[in-house]
Amino acid sequence: MTNFWEVLSHFPWWVWLFIGLAALFARDIVQRSHTITHNFPIVGHLRYLLERIGPELRQYIVANNREELPFNRRERSWIYSSSKQENNYQGFGSDQEFFSPNYHFIKPALIPYKPAPGHVSHLDPSFLPCAKVMGEANGRRHPFRPCSVINVSAMSFGSLSARAVEALNIGSKRAGCYHNTGEGGLSPYHSYGADVVFHFGTGYFGCRDKDGNFSIDKLEKVVENNPFVRAIEIKLSQGAKPGKGGVLPGSKISHEIAEIRGVEVGKDVLSPASHTAFNSIEELLDLIELIAERTGLPVGIKSAVGKTHQWVDLCKLMVERGTGPDFITIDGGEGGTGAAPPSFADHVSLPFYNAFAKIYKIFQDHGLCKKVVFVGSGKLGLPSNAVRAFSMGVDVINVAREAMMSIGCIQAQLCHTNRCPSGVATQNKWLQSGIDVPLKSDRFYHYVKYFRKELLEITHASGYEHPCQFHMSDVETTTDDHNQIRTLKDTYGYDKEIVDFDGMASIQACQHLKMPAEAEA
Repeated sequence: MTNFWEVLSHFPWWVWLFIGLAALFARDIVQRSHTITHNFPIVGHLRYLLERIGPELRQYIVANNREELPFNRRERSWIYSSSKQENNYQGFGSDQEFFSPNYHFIKPALIPYKPAPGHVSHLDPSFLPCAKVMGEANGRRHPFRPCSVINVSAMSFGSLSARAVEALNIGSKRAGCYHNTGEGGLSPYHSYGADVVFHFGTGYFGCRDKDGNFSIDKLEKVVENNPFVRAIEIKLSQGAKPGKGGVLPGSKISHEIAEIRGVEVGKDVLSPASHTAFNSIEELLDLIELIAERTGLPVGIKSAVGKTHQWVDLCKLMVERGTGPDFITIDGGEGGTGAAPPSFADHVSLPFYNAFAKIYKIFQDHGLCKKVVFVGSGKLGLPSNAVRAFSMGVDVINVAREAMMSIGCIQAQLCHTNRCPSGVATQNKWLQSGIDVPLKSDRFYHYVKYFRKELLEITHASGYEHPCQFHMSDVETTTDDHNQIRTLKDTYGYDKEIVDFDGMASIQACQHLKMPAEAEA
């Protein structure tokens, strides 16, 4: 036997290659599960290889700067360069097709807004808090003014890795953002100092009893033990998969996740398609008031948009009762951090701008716009998109995929496989070990800083001090050959109500001003 192995060890490499290919050929001929490799042994494997690496080939070689979805190369490059403090400009004019449908133009003023000497913009050119206060109109005991109009959207620990959540929280604290927990519960990785919005869905993770039902006592305890929780958000649906539940496989439930979510280790957990804590609009409003009374915090709802008759019912009840949600997050159908079947992701629920316009008009018809803080979510993490959203009535923007990209996401679109190569959307210890938390938190901070700075520069160029002052007539969008360009007011059939705003000096209380030297640096 020893002599046999000695003989084999003297074979040249090409003999071993021939033996290997012959074995693969025999295996391909015998198997019946893949027709291509059976009919074309060995060579057929090239087809599957190219299919596997096709997205990468298109992303880096084939697609042009404006061609990819959900985020094209130009959009990703702006996020990456901003987060790294690199040059985020582009030269030689725009490569965008100006007359393609739904392309929007922001109208600058003849005389831009010029901050007076000593204005906050001179000390911190990225300082941009929300002009409204959550919970103020409804008299909540602990109202909350977001210190940033750009914040982290609902992404839970479990869908994102521990290091990714930690980096976002640390970066959020530095940038003055709030950090939405997502529906996975409040984890230790959300607890590095940023303001937090506690978010729960149909699974009630982090605030559920042993039977999986909502527990107000547990929610109250979460708020008492974590004073950085500043608001509560009830998820009715999300843009990626509205009206669809989900299953968290037991194989993904570690001891840590089980403790945070209040579930059993290794046991599948069902998130139903609908809530068990309420069955009607009336009961939803009752739950909102119960949570607000027990916690003292502003309470809001998050939803994708389709049929609107129940939104009308909601507004009628809010007028009748004189109270209701303190903030409303409208999630566009183009949202994508939650994995979903293609039919849901591509066709169920309206895209953000259409969805928001419908809901805002309903609230406007009932005189409720100034009582509610409107939060926009759905590919709004770029300054020009943010301007369009603000001009339509948005008060705050939540970013998700853009935040992920700022800390290393490469749009591999493997979020649902646990094989995210950047370590952002995986629980694989090896893959997430590549995330340098201090570095990535710094990059998220710089992304937000440059985002707000550029948003504020566009605002000043348009003649305003704060984005809340934008009108719908300040943005025009291309439509079709018959009526090539129209204002948003003409396109969506309403004009937003201008927020009561007394100048940036009136909202400086929540700022963390830098010294002028640091601001210049």
